[in-house]
Amino acid sequence: MLNGPSIWERLAGAPRAGDGRTAELLSALAWHVPAPYDVTRFHPLPVLPAGAVERGFDVDQTNHSVVVGETVVVKWLTPPAPLPQPAPEMFAHLSAVGFTATAAPYAALTRGGELLALVTAYLPDARDGWEWCVDEAAAGRTDFTAGLGALAADLHVALATPSETFPDPVRLPPDARERPFAHSPGSGGPDRPGDPGSDARPPGPWAARAEAALREALALTDGEDGEWLAARAGLMAERFRALNGHDATPLIRIHGDLHVGQILRWSGGYAVVDFDGNPTVSDTDPYQPAARDLAQLSTSLEHAGQIAIRRRGADPAATARWAARATLSLRDAYTGRLRERGHAHLLHEGLLSAFALEQECRELVYAARHLPRWRYAPMGVLRSWYG
Repeated sequence: MLNGPSIWERLAGAPRAGDGRTAELLSALAWHVPAPYDVTRFHPLPVLPAGAVERGFDVDQTNHSVVVGETVVVKWLTPPAPLPQPAPEMFAHLSAVGFTATAAPYAALTRGGELLALVTAYLPDARDGWEWCVDEAAAGRTDFTAGLGALAADLHVALATPSETFPDPVRLPPDARERPFAHSPGSGGPDRPGDPGSDARPPGPWAARAEAALREALALTDGEDGEWLAARAGLMAERFRALNGHDATPLIRIHGDLHVGQILRWSGGYAVVDFDGNPTVSDTDPYQPAARDLAQLSTSLEHAGQIAIRRRGADPAATARWAARATLSLRDAYTGRLRERGHAHLLHEGLLSAFALEQECRELVYAARHLPRWRYAPMGVLRSWYG
């Protein structure tokens, strides 16, 4: 803008697709970035085509993303998020350890202690899992779980590899007790809850966190769904006792919001994106069991099945069988890849069932606060588990 305010003076409010500010910002990042703005660079920005056009995404998003020149995506956080935020550190670490199954990160833009935007590569022909995985559910196919499980395992191996950003990437819980974790192969997996544990000790921090998620879901879920949930709350609370005695499991920096919507299928294969953490969880330790990510990814397969039932007319009974097969196949592919890479110790399978149930509670919280029409999906999964 000749003789007009610079882009840095016109960034009040997140830019929208088509207003030209996102493309102008990308050009400005190649030059001096004035205070109070700052930029962290991960990889060099590609050269944008002349007259690069902006466009948005026609999907539900907590934030607002703009594609520029079919080359770069700028995700504007709405509102800006107070620092520290997980994504910039995750970008730096994954770049350092050579993990490439993601949209290449270019830069993070901050201002006065807030994260404004994340700049990554645009992946051509990309479809997120709320499209491609729903297709698989409607067709009853499960072959895709081999690649999906391997991707999740490769991500966790990368996050367990030391770098300058995460020099000590694998830890034990700070309150680890002497009693080792007791595996119970028959106690259920991420696809269906198992029998409640018999641990009578006061709830540890993970069980307490899960119970808090259940209470919040109960408070925010009204009507017939709320009554159904309240009638089964005692059974669900019992399930969370499985989280006691977990202390031997290693902790790593997990993705934190790993669902099929964060997995893009594009012309180059699969890519995991969006390392911003779980929007329904705050003030939690970023180091968590790998089982949290796997449990959430597993439940998202069931959510894809619920979408197929609602929007594609899929048969509920057949879809329930598909979900059971898909979640089991995903877990097998994930654990097989961990063993192959010498990191089988990262997963305690006995945590999966309780973490999956906790995630469904968090899905209800997310629906109540951000996307009310989403409630049918976690309720459908819970009804399939509890009858």
